[in-house]
Amino acid sequence: MTKIRLEFEKLTIHRPKERWKLYFVIVAEHPTEADKMVITTLPTSDIIRLRPSQGNVLHFEPKGESTDGFFVLERDMPADRRMSVRVYLRHTRKSVRDTGEMLGEIQKELGSDAVGVVTDVLGLTGAPWLVVSKYALGAIGKILRKVKDKDFGFVSMDEEFGDEFETQTELDRENTFSSGEATIVRSWSAE
Repeated sequence: MTKIRLEFEKLTIHRPKERWKLYFVIVAEHPTEADKMVITTLPTSDIIRLRPSQGNVLHFEPKGESTDGFFVLERDMPADRRMSVRVYLRHTRKSVRDTGEMLGEIQKELGSDAVGVVTDVLGLTGAPWLVVSKYALGAIGKILRKVKDKDFGFVSMDEEFGDEFETQTELDRENTFSSGEATIVRSWSAE
């Protein structure tokens, strides 16, 4: 079966400040249950630090041939060849951001719409993912606003794996987060 993979390649912050402590909140379709979504934060046990020497640009993909970026998820190709993923970018003042703590906060707020925590669901070995009802998706943004971190907004990384993936195994896409204050380059691949 064909595997699809999402990787981040480059992040640019469009703000004058040059010191950031960043993390992503990832919301994706559950690979086997159509009525559910899964949520995690990346990195899972730390934050991404940007310093003035980096000029507000972070290259996740190293220079060289056949390199990979920041691995986000991997799964079998969905039957309808479509994948829905939402990514929120956040800046924290804390030195460490714990995925378990964040998922616990979301689970508490969602109540019965949060099913539980699973691991190894989308190719991230050992990463915890909170399983939630698809109906709870609208509440995620509202819950994240309660967390006292700077919100760069969200971006849709939805993809329909059409004919272009027959001739190319990897396609780069670029989006601006809903705040307009950050841009991300990502790649979807099908192998």
